[in-house]
Amino acid sequence: MRRVSRIAAAGVATAALAVTVSACGSSSTSSSSSESSKNNLGLALAYDVGGKGDQSFNDAATAGLEQADKEFGYKSTAVEPQDNESDADKVQRLESLAKAGYNPVIGVGFAYAPAVKEVAAKYPKTTFGIVDDETIKAANVADLVFHEEQASYLAGVAAAKATKSNVVGFIGGVDVPLIHKFEAGFKQGVEDTKKGVTVKSQYLTETAAEGGFSSPDKGESAADGQIDAGADVLYAAAGLSGQGVIKAANANKVWAIGVDSDQYKQDALKAYKNSILTSAMKNVQGAVYGLAKSVEDGKPETGVVRGSLENGGVSVSNSNPTFAGNADIQAAIKKAEEGIKNGTITVKTS
Repeated sequence: MRRVSRIAAAGVATAALAVTVSACGSSSTSSSSSESSKNNLGLALAYDVGGKGDQSFNDAATAGLEQADKEFGYKSTAVEPQDNESDADKVQRLESLAKAGYNPVIGVGFAYAPAVKEVAAKYPKTTFGIVDDETIKAANVADLVFHEEQASYLAGVAAAKATKSNVVGFIGGVDVPLIHKFEAGFKQGVEDTKKGVTVKSQYLTETAAEGGFSSPDKGESAADGQIDAGADVLYAAAGLSGQGVIKAANANKVWAIGVDSDQYKQDALKAYKNSILTSAMKNVQGAVYGLAKSVEDGKPETGVVRGSLENGGVSVSNSNPTFAGNADIQAAIKKAEEGIKNGTITVKTS
């Protein structure tokens, strides 16, 4: 279900952002003064579908914001999306944040690419970031991207080792190239680890507007179908919809593999945590915090900033004792990690 527009920190509408910040003590909302580091309020996140509370991608970005606030004394903010919004809505949101004095301003999700490109050109002294897109080439934009396929390969290794039915499932939120990377890595990890395992793949929607990243009911329904077809390990790259997959896995006593964050540790999923074998993580928290720190240090990151197994930007979690204590799975994961890092394993992206 899509969320209505709100500012997570201030609790007011996006259109009133500049006024709200002034009331809270910003010295000015003019373009020139807002771009001065002395008046920087901190970083700003602009969420896409799913928003805060998805227990996945957006919440990882929020953790990076909170880390920066704690360390640098910022008064950061995060803004939720509107239902059925346009690129023009995103442009207005980013402009409001930049004008108000936030730096960096980060669009959380590839859907922000057109808006970030447009607004960054208008505010050359503000650093912008975009998560999961590397198409913007600008002196004041950092493209925060990841080797999702590498973490997904490890998820595939885990699934192949854990399955007893020799059928596993992949559920993608939206049928787009980014999610194809998750699917490709997962399938390859399964196939390289155990021959004869069938991987069933399904996408919830063709577009994000249809709710593929924000509909737990869609995830649950898809998971039920794959379980009925014999799958006993399910990996979902579907944002908030993945909660439905995890719920279905728990109800049917099969394994789920989380995504983006360590979902075993998340309070909203604690009732299902014993069914979460591991999570294929990407360090969105670290990327968001790192960009904020670079601005604070006066050396803003720009260009492509990519997380990988080599630099700790992607990984799999070890929180579930069943996973962490299984010597066979751990040995297979370690071997795969070493192969990816030394180049003997090249993971597919499509």
